[in-house]
Amino acid sequence: MKKRFFCLLLVVALASTGLKAQERSVQNKPYIDLRPLHFGVLVGTHLQDVEFLNVGPQIITNDDGTTMEKTITCDQVRWDAGFTVGVLAEARISEHFAFRLAPAMYFGTRHFMFNNLTDKREDGSNLTEQQDLKSVYISAAADLIFAAKRFNNHRPYIMAGINPMLNLSGASQDYLQMKRMDLFFEVGLGCDFYLPFFKLRPELKFMLGLTNALDMKHADDLQDKTMRMYTNSVSDARSKIIALTFYFE
Repeated sequence: MKKRFFCLLLVVALASTGLKAQERSVQNKPYIDLRPLHFGVLVGTHLQDVEFLNVGPQIITNDDGTTMEKTITCDQVRWDAGFTVGVLAEARISEHFAFRLAPAMYFGTRHFMFNNLTDKREDGSNLTEQQDLKSVYISAAADLIFAAKRFNNHRPYIMAGINPMLNLSGASQDYLQMKRMDLFFEVGLGCDFYLPFFKLRPELKFMLGLTNALDMKHADDLQDKTMRMYTNSVSDARSKIIALTFYFE
């Protein structure tokens, strides 16, 4: 009986030792989060979408002065992928809070589809027009980060912030053109992984445009007047972005 009891104690002791070994391990870069200011680089991918507000039926005035009613809808047919590169500077506020400034460039392409519900083809289907809009944005995200306490070599966190963007692209004779400036609210989550030589931070965030990104005066600049009914078919455009970013510090 004593022998069995001794064996049971030995098993419990070994199990406890194993659990303790799993609970704690050697920490990589143990002092990296104690620096008041640190820098890094970022790369990633993202998906872009635009939510349009269609105006519905509109009155078109012909060259001879006659009028007609047209109904055209516009939509981005799919989430379009792009890539992101940039740098970051992060300031430590407290043990759990940090402020991050991350200038970056977003490269991508958007595919718009215009569906003319009034004019028909010979087979009875609706006339459609398409536009591929290349997008290049310079952003300057300002985020507040709340991180949990570090455990071994990982540390989860949540973030939220504001991201103003400057649009560098757009052709003057496209159906739609976006404004030069846009403003996004962003929220996301991520996790710090402390590797032997650097800290890796994968982050998934959702970005929602706060302003109407559509250039409402663009129709007046179009040389082809037949394009204006497509340009005027929408009155509001809100950009949406889902971004997966990897930060290296």
